[in-house]
Amino acid sequence: MNNNETLNQAQIIQSLKASDVIRNDYVRSQFINVYNAIWKEGGEGAYEREAMYFNSQLRDNNSLRECTGMSVFFAFIDLAVRGLTLEPGAQALCYLLPRNYCVGKNQQGQNLYEKRCNLTISGYGELVLRAKAGQILHADNPVIVYEGDGFEFGEKDGRKYVNYCCRIPRQSNRIIACFLKITRPDGTVDYSVMTEQDWKRLSDFSGKANRYWDNAAHQYVENPNQLYTSLDGQIDTGFLKAKCIKHAFKTYPKIAIGKGTQFESEVIEADNQPETSFDPYGGMAGGDAPAPQEDKSFAAPADTSAGVTVAPAAGNDDCF
Repeated sequence: MNNNETLNQAQIIQSLKASDVIRNDYVRSQFINVYNAIWKEGGEGAYEREAMYFNSQLRDNNSLRECTGMSVFFAFIDLAVRGLTLEPGAQALCYLLPRNYCVGKNQQGQNLYEKRCNLTISGYGELVLRAKAGQILHADNPVIVYEGDGFEFGEKDGRKYVNYCCRIPRQSNRIIACFLKITRPDGTVDYSVMTEQDWKRLSDFSGKANRYWDNAAHQYVENPNQLYTSLDGQIDTGFLKAKCIKHAFKTYPKIAIGKGTQFESEVIEADNQPETSFDPYGGMAGGDAPAPQEDKSFAAPADTSAGVTVAPAAGNDDCF
């Protein structure tokens, strides 16, 4: 399309209700073309499948239906670019999350916000992307360690190690650690380990990030995510496993993601886009989106209570 056609199409998409974007003829054609260009085949089937999952999440979430048409377009096209699926389940790879973005100020100097749809990649989805990128071969299920289990970790001759023995019957219900074993493409092993001190620190951050003013007490009250204490005062095990996955790749290279996408663990910088001249959005990206100024999540993260084993298909490269 020439510039005028692109601008016209962008205006049309932006004017659409969120629930009408996915079934738009142009959006359908763009998704199929992008999917086939990257993954060689299967675009029509992928479109029908992901359109069903996408619209299902829109129907179930009022805030998603209030998102801009263009943000819905970006999030949907990013599914085709990354080859991910919105299929729900215990190990969901991604889900949709609305966020408020500051887009300017009104005449009174108050911030103006618009709601945008973000394709949010879970810890399991991140494992899939890293396997496709060739950074890992596969990852085992995260393991919860209880007091009384045999457990030690460290580094020897430049390599991390974990020695673990599950005591049966269990001697205590107190959780003391969680670890994830990662196998690299060359066969070497890496480990991610979280201890009680790590998630208590994250809980403190969460409390500060979600504090609110209590008029009765005349003071701020810190309000950490309830999952840090939902298991009889302990961290929820599914939440801990997801945290362990998400924090496993602090020292790994960044994964390029699209304009409508973010990781659960962090929002990737806008300049970390796919290094290619191929434009999956048909010229409608229109520059970098402003960073969110107010982060309000209206959808619960996917249930990631089960473990995960990721093995790349043959021939593939790629809140506290």
